[in-house]
Amino acid sequence: MDIASSRRTSKSCTGYTSWKKCNWSGFKKNKLRPHKNDYWCIPSKEDAEFVACMEDVLDVYELPYNSKRPVVCMDEKPYQLLGDARKSLPMRLGDNAKIDSEYIRNGTCSIFVFVEPLGGMHHVSVHEHRKATDWAKEIKYLSDVMFPDAEKIILVMDNLNTHKPASLYKTFPPAEARRIIKRLEIHYTPKHGSWLDMAEIELNVMTRQCLSRRVETIERLRKELSSWKEERNKSKAKIK
Repeated sequence: MDIASSRRTSKSCTGYTSWKKCNWSGFKKNKLRPHKNDYWCIPSKEDAEFVACMEDVLDVYELPYNSKRPVVCMDEKPYQLLGDARKSLPMRLGDNAKIDSEYIRNGTCSIFVFVEPLGGMHHVSVHEHRKATDWAKEIKYLSDVMFPDAEKIILVMDNLNTHKPASLYKTFPPAEARRIIKRLEIHYTPKHGSWLDMAEIELNVMTRQCLSRRVETIERLRKELSSWKEERNKSKAKIK
């Protein structure tokens, strides 16, 4: 479309209400969508530390399955508990259920996830807070309940400030903290590279399958996520 044609077309369109009467013959559709964008963790260019951490994690993912040395990915996410401000209208024949757009904030909590990509073992739990002690308790569960017979647990996670061995010392006596740490082989994803953690895939699946609606209490959230976890473990869902 040339400039002259564009000017003639724009002059014929005066006001919002007359847009249907405009002459759009000179315009053509294209694949440009300037109003859309994606949020992403973009690393710095030529970042040696990023590359080193990335290749380390990728090497871990290439390891063959070994029940004595399971590869486990861990992540967590905050969750907003929301209740309905008004009672919803149930679905009727030929009509969808109606949910009021207004909601009640019931506080936040933190969801912790472990997934063994090749072994198909899954764990999810809900804590009222996201503290170093919460993470430490989950790591002890990973060590002593999920994989008590493992020679070494290869753990992949992001480098959040609470995801450190020091958190175990803040939570347990020194001897106990050291015992747990010795059972772990920790590999951190690079900064701005948390998408390399396969546990993020698990969180996305969980959100899509279980958290696509409002959940008003932490008790109900725990119950629903427990049922979801049981189904995932029953089917031994794997990430490849």
